[in-house]
Amino acid sequence: MISDLFAILLLCLVCMLFWQQRRQSELAKVAIQRKCDQLDLQLISTALKAHKMKTPDGVWRWHTIYQFEFSSLGDDCYQGELIMIGFQVFHFHLPPHRM
Repeated sequence: MISDLFAILLLCLVCMLFWQQRRQSELAKVAIQRKCDQLDLQLISTALKAHKMKTPDGVWRWHTIYQFEFSSLGDDCYQGELIMIGFQVFHFHLPPHRM
């Protein structure tokens, strides 16, 4: 009886985490597209890179890193990164690219 309750709670927790991850992924794609539009870049693809515990500046905080590819002139390809903490954009990293 109690094991069934724990199984149901665990299933609910897994579903909630999956739903939240999908929501964060959609917000990341919108933020990346907005950044590319601001810089007049063409977005090629977006992908989840990793979940980490320590941010690049040394603070212990759960965050997600998204990697994206973009083009500045249409015949080149660069890789950038977006770090999100929760549903907030924390940091964009764009490498030097041709204009």
